[in-house]
Amino acid sequence: MTDHLLKRELSSLAFENKFASLPGAFFTNLTPTPLPNPYLVGVSKRMLATTGLDISSLDDASFLEIFTGNKLGNNSYPLASIYSGHQFGVWAGQLGDGRAILLGDVAVTQQSARMEIQLKGAGITPYSRMGDGRAVLRSSIREFLCSEAMAGLNIPTSRALCLTGSDKYVMREQAETTAVLTRLAPSFIRFGSFEHWYYNNQPEQLQILADFVIQNYFPELQSNVNPYQALLAEVTKRTAELMAHWQSVGFMHGVMNTDNMSILGLTLDYGPFGFMESYDPKHVCNHTDTQGRYAYDMQPQIGQWNCHALGQAMLPLIGSVEETKVALSNYQHYYEEKFDQLLHRKFGLNEYLDQDKNLFDDFFTLMEKNHSDFTLSFRQLGKLLKDNDSQDEYLRDLFIDRNALDHWLQRYKLRLNQEQSNDQQRQQTMQAANPKYILRNYLAQIAIEKAQNKDFSEIEKLLEILECPFDEQPEHNNYAKLPPDWASKLEVSCSS
Repeated sequence: MTDHLLKRELSSLAFENKFASLPGAFFTNLTPTPLPNPYLVGVSKRMLATTGLDISSLDDASFLEIFTGNKLGNNSYPLASIYSGHQFGVWAGQLGDGRAILLGDVAVTQQSARMEIQLKGAGITPYSRMGDGRAVLRSSIREFLCSEAMAGLNIPTSRALCLTGSDKYVMREQAETTAVLTRLAPSFIRFGSFEHWYYNNQPEQLQILADFVIQNYFPELQSNVNPYQALLAEVTKRTAELMAHWQSVGFMHGVMNTDNMSILGLTLDYGPFGFMESYDPKHVCNHTDTQGRYAYDMQPQIGQWNCHALGQAMLPLIGSVEETKVALSNYQHYYEEKFDQLLHRKFGLNEYLDQDKNLFDDFFTLMEKNHSDFTLSFRQLGKLLKDNDSQDEYLRDLFIDRNALDHWLQRYKLRLNQEQSNDQQRQQTMQAANPKYILRNYLAQIAIEKAQNKDFSEIEKLLEILECPFDEQPEHNNYAKLPPDWASKLEVSCSS
């Protein structure tokens, strides 16, 4: 049966909070701290429709109040959850929702699927440590746009409904205005949620959490002989495949701590992220990551490390080291299988041959040596004709060593002929696998600077473009160009 979106007025948007059915030790019930004089910075019309609301809801004064945290929605039971985690490979102890407050969950389809709605930047919580619980406009714009950009790329992710701002200032590296991001996901439970109870030697709470996750998100695992082992195996698979998705589009998360890893295999917590431009597998997008732990080429390995950290936390439930190892053992297989599948689509190949890996690896090596743009190189590759060189120049313009590229193109076209590739069908496949538009840092920066002057038009335009990143959208060609020279000076850090 096809899901049908609900349609309702804002006044009939009723919250539940199934997370609140857990014992009180899992969270603190609290009310968001109001922000003075909020205003709407941006809204995702797609996510608005997903919640069942139409555009007229924006005219309701309650919309701003509810999604800034100044007013509670119907039946809302707001809370901040506790968790712990490994940060940059080191056990950090107790963390928790330091600036995020869960309003509750709402039905999003007539088949009773539900999404949690969370405010990020809604004020201090017991887990804020020394922070103020606020988010700044700069970082909130980046997460708002990238959440929806990743959805447009068909990559599992939390989503963003809207972004509200205020002229209230807080101090970061400098004084900045504040914002509240409304984000959605089926659940915001993290690897660190499990680690918290394991490292605090509270096995009963650990089991309660695992049972809650299985019952609500993986009910098909309940009949398994060892449902906890099956849960770890499923999370391992989802994480491995998520890493393959990230690598396939050149996405870098920047802070792959275990408290930022979703138990559902979603991209979660956008901070110092970046999309690869000039291809460099060692690139570190997070200026704070001085050791390069979360470099682009490290992400698959770190994903596996995080799964092992989760496995350690679940060991008391699974029952033995050997059974835990079995649940974790297929990570590399899942990653390689998914990544190979994605690469065959990116290169427009239908058949799987042993020599393909060398062909793919050599193209990546060429991009690295020539500092070629990741996104544009694949997009232009998708326009080639196997028996006609007329389209080659657009790709050759991205490579300094054209002779080396020409040699690789000969091999590539031979491979296309080997499987009797149809140019038109292949071009369609490759266009659907290789985005034309990504959220480049400089595009986000332009939108941020305009928004800081109360001009939100660039946010709206970027959102429109990034929701359909595979479409040509010729009227927006300027957004697909190589970044300007000044973009190389942009830096993002954990404060981003």
